[in-house]
Amino acid sequence: MRKSLVAACAALAVLLPLAACNSSDRGGGVPRPDHIVIVVEENRGYEDIIGSPEAPFLNELARKGANLTQFFAITYPSQPNYLALFSGSTQGVDNDCPNDFSSRNLASQLLQADLRFTGYAESLPSVGFKGCTSGPYVRRHTPWVNFTNLPNSVNRPWTDFPEDFSDLPEVSFVIPNLDNDMHDGGIKRGDAWLRENLGDYADWAMTNNSLLVVTWDEDEGGEDEDNHIPTVVVGEQVEPGDHDQPNNLYGLLRTILDAYDLGPLGHSSEAEPLDIFKGGG
Repeated sequence: MRKSLVAACAALAVLLPLAACNSSDRGGGVPRPDHIVIVVEENRGYEDIIGSPEAPFLNELARKGANLTQFFAITYPSQPNYLALFSGSTQGVDNDCPNDFSSRNLASQLLQADLRFTGYAESLPSVGFKGCTSGPYVRRHTPWVNFTNLPNSVNRPWTDFPEDFSDLPEVSFVIPNLDNDMHDGGIKRGDAWLRENLGDYADWAMTNNSLLVVTWDEDEGGEDEDNHIPTVVVGEQVEPGDHDQPNNLYGLLRTILDAYDLGPLGHSSEAEPLDIFKGGG
């Protein structure tokens, strides 16, 4: 299928601009979704979630989408993993908040390409808020706030998440607060929050060329553990089932960048994109 698509595009190139080909094969096998929503949860290992009766919604997503069985975080503690997923580097972070960086990142690359990015954070008190905490909101879980090359407008409260999912930007992050991200409130509460708040989007993504990604920052196992985290991807072009390709947060970043024909960032250049899409391989 992929070879025939490439051949068709080549044949049409003599008559039409290349952009006229609707390439579902951008980024070396990563299809281009209309929307990607990435949710980052806290401090749970793979076996804490997959197969757990406390996480019925996440296990439902794992059955209808791609369950990444060999997926890993980068390091400990929490914040460097968020930065790694967002920028391809842990940025050498060894403190909590605040941090300010001017390096390239996922959002800056999207905006430069005239694409859109928004970070939605639960309990963020106002658009562009840069404080370290506000109730159960913590800045250390919203990596875009740390980059000075991004406008304040990309940093928005969860309440701004659109009811019409077609109004979403090409890429968005959703960060539940500490009560609902499994950090303080536990697995059952976090799973219920996901079902209530993103269950409809998960269903919609299955028929509207979009993706929902749910991943974790770390397994909280400590330095002598392997940081094996659950990650589930649901969407119209995703091949359902268990996928055992070893990968990590850098590979997830590489997948998002490849989907929109953007160059790799930092250590994502050393990672392979996720091999989870229909017609791949």
